This record gives sequence, structure tokens and C-alpha cells, in this order.
Amino acid sequence: MAALLEVTGLKTQFFVRDQVVRAVDGIDFRVNRGETVGIVGESGSGKSMTALSILRLVPEPGKIVEGSISFDGRDVLAFDDDELRKFRGNDVAMIFQDPMSSLNPVLKAGFQIEEAMKAHDHFTKEQAKERVPLLLRRVRIPDAERRAKEYPHQFSGGMRQRIMIAMGLSNEPGLLIADEPTTALDVTVQAQILEQLRDLNRELGTAIVLITHNMAVVASICSWVVVMYAGRVVEQGPTEEIFRSPQHPYTWSLLRSIPRIDEKLGGKLLTITGLPPDLTNLPPGCKFHPRCRFTVDKCFTEEPDLLTVGPQHESRCWVQMKNVPDPDSDMREAPLVPEGERVDAPI
Repeated sequence: MAALLEVTGLKTQFFVRDQVVRAVDGIDFRVNRGETVGIVGESGSGKSMTALSILRLVPEPGKIVEGSISFDGRDVLAFDDDELRKFRGNDVAMIFQDPMSSLNPVLKAGFQIEEAMKAHDHFTKEQAKERVPLLLRRVRIPDAERRAKEYPHQFSGGMRQRIMIAMGLSNEPGLLIADEPTTALDVTVQAQILEQLRDLNRELGTAIVLITHNMAVVASICSWVVVMYAGRVVEQGPTEEIFRSPQHPYTWSLLRSIPRIDEKLGGKLLTITGLPPDLTNLPPGCKFHPRCRFTVDKCFTEEPDLLTVGPQHESRCWVQMKNVPDPDSDMREAPLVPEGERVDAPI
């Protein structure tokens, strides 16, 4: 089956003061119809810039320099202005991180949803007006007719996020990109927003790309996971497989840094030492090696390709975690490996 969205070899770079920032550095992934895909990684790993690249919203002085983006068999990078305007909102919609800064504070919530529909000529003015309360009820905002006439500051953070979801769904897109949709919300509201996205995916068949740094969020909603580091995909595969058997040390470290209810009493959470690399001056070899405790000689000089390590499971690593003897014991008892030293492990 042909993918709804297919990204191949995508490179997005920023040209600043005679330096090149490699924000997205040759990534490949796909999203099938009705699928929910999670893109995870630390801040600065290239997640949000990937989403902006898909919509061709890369801010200056950035530009897409290489690769292809195909949506429903069409080349997004070849769209002219009219095609691009129809693509954004009609085919693909995006929910941004901060709903308060995304909504106009001096315009009523219902008016803004109505404008999103009229801007893309998907519905007439009368149809758009009638659909506003229906959309608000769909995202579980009570007393929809009255609340449509209220301003963004009259809503809570969770309710504003629901308004953004309603706006994103207003033109019935095939793909919804949600960039950290639960940021700054309390745990209860986070659960409600995620449940809302699950329902929309199940009831409308809308494909979703969920961008987050929260692995627990990915586990609760996504069927496929793309793990990014330093602008690259370092691991991807079915969610269940990634959580059951992560093969890249970065993915393994992310999963070991969150609490688990089946953890033994006295067990310690893993801290990933160091910081993500400078995207203008990337280290040689594997980009994660300065922070990795399972390195071998190859890691310092040669960057691995994205290798198949299981059914539909790929990892960019010379040392797969299945080849590391007792990694949990190393995490709890052995000292961290200083940069430049090696841990003997089979390749």
C-alpha cells in the first residue's frame, strides 16, 4: 500500500555567519493512512524542523537543500503557491506547541475556526459558521454555541489546545501534525488531549504525526516510532518492538530515564550525560558517541547506516543493545565511560 506521506533523504539547513546548521540531516520515514507516528528525541534533535519542512514553513535563513517529500503521490517540494496553500490546511494541518501564541487574542475562538475553513475554500461561509459548534463539541468543549463567542484568554490551557485541534480538523485533513500538544499541561489534561487524538484517529481515520520528547506519550497513542538525534533518524520501528527491545543506545537510554512500575525497589533512573552536539560542528563517526557508554573503535571514526535489526525495525549503531552483556548492570554499578575510552562489546 502506498504511503500517505513519504519523506526521503530530507536535509534542511540554516546558513548563518558562514556556518551551516544541519537541522535535519538526511532522514527517511513514512506515514500510512490512518496511522499514528511518534517522532521523539531531545530538544534540538530536529523534530519540529522536520514538521515545518513537511509544510514548507522553514523560517529564514533556512532552506530544504536535498531530499523529497511525497504526499498522496504528489511532490510537495514542486508545489506552486496555490497548490501549497491548498496543501496546508486541506491536506495537512498542524497543531503548534503553545496554543496561546497560536490563537489571536483579540478574535473570538469560533471566528478563528470559521476563518480557517473560509481561507481554504473547503466550505461556504454558511457551512463554516454552522460547523463551528459541531467541531467544538467534537473536541468536547461544553456549551459550544456560547463558548464559540468567547476569546482565547477566557479558556484554560487544555481548552485552548482543544480549540487548536478543532481548527486543525476543520478542513478534514488527511494528516494532522501535533507538535508537543501536551506541553505545559497538567497530567490530567494531558491524558484528555491524548484521548481526544486517539478518538479522532479511530473515528475519522486521520493520520497523526505526534512530535514529543515524552516516551510515555508515544506508548499511549502511537503505532510507529521514529527516534531522532542530531537531525538524524537513529532508530525506528513498531512501538511495541521499540519499547520491548530498543537497539540504539540513545533509545535505550531514553527508556531507562523514565520511571517504570515494574522496576525493582532501589533501582536508579539513567541520566544521559552531556549535551546534544553542536549542529554546526558535528563529531566524527557516530554523532551519539560522546555521550554513549557502549562505544567501540568504529564509533569514533565511521558513522553507521540505518541497519535492519528486526522485522520493520532499523537502528543506526555499530553496537546493537542485544550485543551488550547486561547493560542494566553496567548502568547501575560501573562508572560512566569518559569520552575517548571504550567498552569492549561485540559488533
